[in-house]
Amino acid sequence: MKDLKGKVAFVTGGSSGIGQGIVKVLAEEGMKVAFSYRRQDHLDQTLAYFRGRPAQSVHPIKLDVTDRAQMAAAKREIERVYGPVRVLINNAGIGILGLMEQATFSDWDWIMKVNVGGVVNALMTFLPGMIAGGEEAHIVNVASMGGIAALGTAGLYATSKFAVVGLSESLRTDMIGRNIGVSVYCPGTVKSNIGEGDALRDERFKESGYGPAPPRKEGEASFMDVAMDAMEAARHVLRGIKGNQLFIISHPEFRDVLRARHAKIEASIADQPIDEVRADSVRFILSNRIYSDNA
Repeated sequence: MKDLKGKVAFVTGGSSGIGQGIVKVLAEEGMKVAFSYRRQDHLDQTLAYFRGRPAQSVHPIKLDVTDRAQMAAAKREIERVYGPVRVLINNAGIGILGLMEQATFSDWDWIMKVNVGGVVNALMTFLPGMIAGGEEAHIVNVASMGGIAALGTAGLYATSKFAVVGLSESLRTDMIGRNIGVSVYCPGTVKSNIGEGDALRDERFKESGYGPAPPRKEGEASFMDVAMDAMEAARHVLRGIKGNQLFIISHPEFRDVLRARHAKIEASIADQPIDEVRADSVRFILSNRIYSDNA
């Protein structure tokens, strides 16, 4: 989808971090950009940026992505203000770090409802109209490098983001022959507020097995200090949309660990002849054009 000017985009979690960067970059491209937010301070900061750019059009919507009624209301509002959504960016997400053995059911329910359920809710709300409209459209689901490799003590987060990757590959498969591209963005570290999401936990999910992160000592460096700028990350997303990429990978420093993981998978395949009768019975699932010819 190369020509974005004048078209409508919706970015969930668009008032901070990667989402805010995406809103800024798409608005620079001339898109009409609706975005969701939860925190007033994040909204104020975002709107302050756009007050100095009156030619760019953005529209904020307060939204909890786990609430399906709110998602449906957001769709109606966007269509009233701008028209049908042509680019959907499922970015809203939260992070939980720590050993899986420490997690409570509340921790699991919260991260899955936001990181997976939020994507499902947006797709169920917007995808039918995108298909029925028949015009060129694109969906980007924001996962993580932790969605294609288990890195660090982030088992709950990785589980949710692996699900987003699988959902995205399957959705792209379903969209073969249609006018809708699907990408999954798997970033490494990006300057964001992902660690502050706990403040917005619903009361249903308050019982956590994890305590607050220890405060940083004065002068102590953090990997977030040198993380990728959100605008730079967003420009990778723009590149992925225009190039109709299945995977958008912005952080080359993870190349070796991904190669090691994929080599481990290939090396684990049973070293024996293929049973051709069995193979013929499942020939329809032994290949997928999304992996071979950018379908």
